[in-house]
Amino acid sequence: MSSATVSADLTGFHQICALEAIPPLGARVVATEAGEIAVFRGDQDQLFALLDRCPHKAGPLSQGIVHGTSVTCPLHAWKIELATGCAQAPDEGCTVRFPVQLVEGLVYLSITPEHAA
Repeated sequence: MSSATVSADLTGFHQICALEAIPPLGARVVATEAGEIAVFRGDQDQLFALLDRCPHKAGPLSQGIVHGTSVTCPLHAWKIELATGCAQAPDEGCTVRFPVQLVEGLVYLSITPEHAA
């Protein structure tokens, strides 16, 4: 799952920022060799990381409205579950998820994608 965890094993992870650098119910974009990744902060300070492209028309999810553990795409209002990267019904499609961890107030991101939900 892409929610915030505490882990001593950060192999393959890159330090991105302090948790406070991501606004509550907001996102921060990280440019990587895998593309732009949006790191989201949920309503309970959970962290999620998705490719910053809506599965519908590739809209920038990082510019959408975060509500709870979902984000609404700013282009066509598709609602994407942050934990799975998948659109809520009746819409269909998923974006790529990436592992993210919170350790001692710092956010770490892996650019190795997680398997689809």
